[in-house]
Amino acid sequence: MDTLSPLHAEHVALGAALTSFAGWQMPLRYTSDIAEHTAVRTAAGLFDLSHMGEIGVTGPDAGRFLDYALVGNLSTLRLLGARYTMICAEDGGVVDDLIVYRDTEDTFLVVANASNHETVLAAFAERTAGFDVTVEDRSPQTALIAVQGPRALEILRATAGLAEAGHDAETLKYYAAMPMTFQGEPVLVARTGYTGEDGFEFFLAAGLAPALWQAFLAAGEPFGLVPAGLSARDSLRLEAGMPLYGNELDRTTTPHDAGLGRVVKLDKVDADGNPLPFVGRAALEARGQSEPARVLVGLEGLGRRAARHGYPVVLSTADDAPAIGTVTSGAPSPTLGHPVAMAYVSPEVSAPGTELAVDVRGRREPVRVVALPFYRRPR
Repeated sequence: MDTLSPLHAEHVALGAALTSFAGWQMPLRYTSDIAEHTAVRTAAGLFDLSHMGEIGVTGPDAGRFLDYALVGNLSTLRLLGARYTMICAEDGGVVDDLIVYRDTEDTFLVVANASNHETVLAAFAERTAGFDVTVEDRSPQTALIAVQGPRALEILRATAGLAEAGHDAETLKYYAAMPMTFQGEPVLVARTGYTGEDGFEFFLAAGLAPALWQAFLAAGEPFGLVPAGLSARDSLRLEAGMPLYGNELDRTTTPHDAGLGRVVKLDKVDADGNPLPFVGRAALEARGQSEPARVLVGLEGLGRRAARHGYPVVLSTADDAPAIGTVTSGAPSPTLGHPVAMAYVSPEVSAPGTELAVDVRGRREPVRVVALPFYRRPR
């Protein structure tokens, strides 16, 4: 049976279409995918992200443990900073992509994808030997709500009961966090969204989540805030060129394959300047020095039919054109007005401007390779 979000009753009351996702019952949409997508680009959307996994890592060796368990250099993360990173297997395959927040000197919050929450917990348990560290699953008692869109800051400041606790949300940097309170209770607020827009994520006790959700809806109505489901979240992150685990990332993919080799920190060293070991280091070092077998690219649809996950990318629209890649994510772009997709293709056809095709249910649809992301928000 699927787990219910702390906000399940709110979604039902709003008439959301619910779907099973990674073992949870979550809202797919409330009204229409395009309306919710457009609201986030032009005003703001309210998302329930309580299905994400929250893992606490605490203790004197917390930073050193994360340096070993993950590919990033987390011990150097500043207080209330955030960092995108990955956990990899020994062969370099991506187990999950993560965001890590540093609460205190010895306390970190690791946010995992819902589908990999238990896998990451198990991997952490296997990697704690020799470290004075405690790993705690905080997901059952934690809710996560996001307000995304150009009017997110105005909505945050208009929300009754939400106080900035001595910090200024306006000056909060991207990939950073700050403490706030809601009805006097602590809330961790981050600026690390997944839509390509400005916005904030609110970690709080699960029991407080319905009240905060309702307060956001009330405060946000004059600003055009609407609740938004998983479908809009997916089309938004696709336009922003952000990877999704299970599509662009999986156990057969290294960070380098996905164009994210920058998150692999081979320059991690100990106090004596010696390279720090971490899980997957040897494989990732070798992969970083080799020529890629495939490259993740953006594809701009030149026709009207959208490519979808798993569709073959072929060399041309000719019936006998050979396959040279596979679509990982694809959909019509509400913002741009034409189909977009991400795909792994052979390096020789990965240059922007290269014209290819996608086999869309037996019909060869023309596409053009473009640089990612497809969309950048106005500054």
